[in-house]
Amino acid sequence: MSSNSLAQLKQLTTVVADTGDFERMREFHPQDATTNPSLILKAVQIPCYGVLVEKVLINNPSDSPSDLLDRVLVAFGLEILKIVPGRVSTEVDARLSFDTKETIAKARHLIGLYEELGIDRQRVLIKLASTWESIEAAKVLEAEGIHCNMTLLFSLVQAVACANAQATLISPFVGRISDWYKKSLGAEWSTEKNAGPNDPGVLSVKSIYGYYKHFDIKTEIMGASFRNVDQILQLAGCDLLTISPELLAELQSMETHVEARLRVADAKQNPIQAIELNRDRFHQLLNADPMASEKLSEGIKTFCADIEKLEALLA
Repeated sequence: MSSNSLAQLKQLTTVVADTGDFERMREFHPQDATTNPSLILKAVQIPCYGVLVEKVLINNPSDSPSDLLDRVLVAFGLEILKIVPGRVSTEVDARLSFDTKETIAKARHLIGLYEELGIDRQRVLIKLASTWESIEAAKVLEAEGIHCNMTLLFSLVQAVACANAQATLISPFVGRISDWYKKSLGAEWSTEKNAGPNDPGVLSVKSIYGYYKHFDIKTEIMGASFRNVDQILQLAGCDLLTISPELLAELQSMETHVEARLRVADAKQNPIQAIELNRDRFHQLLNADPMASEKLSEGIKTFCADIEKLEALLA
């Protein structure tokens, strides 16, 4: 009997669970797990997690909503680390995405909360939006041994800036890139022309993978934000893929043959021009890409809105 598609994928790529619902991830045995404000907001409204939130509120009666939120994020991270053998990603408040100094302070605070609970900082990735200001923060944090997962990443220029900062990991958002092009093309969108290997989100990650491997960049690439299993299978061979429980379950139920679509040897062969960046050049190139600039802005707004909903629940 052939192994299921999830088992095959795990032979090629590190599989990560993308959820705050840590009970659901047990059955898939992921290596790592990622969370974000939207996923935690969804999870705290599941009755079985009420006890976790209640405990934070009881133990910290004088904390502000912002401090309580940090403690809730870490409480979820702590439970996740009991399940996964690797790392958990915990996100810095998206409202700080354009403030380098405050982002650094918040990241240090989150790591401090984990360390107070006996968790080694090597098991935590601090998630930061891939703005210039947060990438500058990552440079400082990485030098201190605080490892960063650069999220809300939609373009090669963001990926290059993150690599220059020596970020541990980047999370290019496959599904959100495809969403933008699907909406933009409207009636011109065609499954035949624009899905599968031609999916815009898939092509974006392939471009980043090609650049990183060509130049021996150590920053890990973790495809994220998938809309369907085909996007995942098209990126088999990527360093990591973070996948929702729903899509993990679908992969586990399939027996489709999975083969590596991304290979280091192929990236080495392709001629690639290095991109030189400073702050002005970064913004110039990012602003020239309407998809990336719009999705970055939209993603920050969405996470900010969900953080405020979480704080209101905690208050």
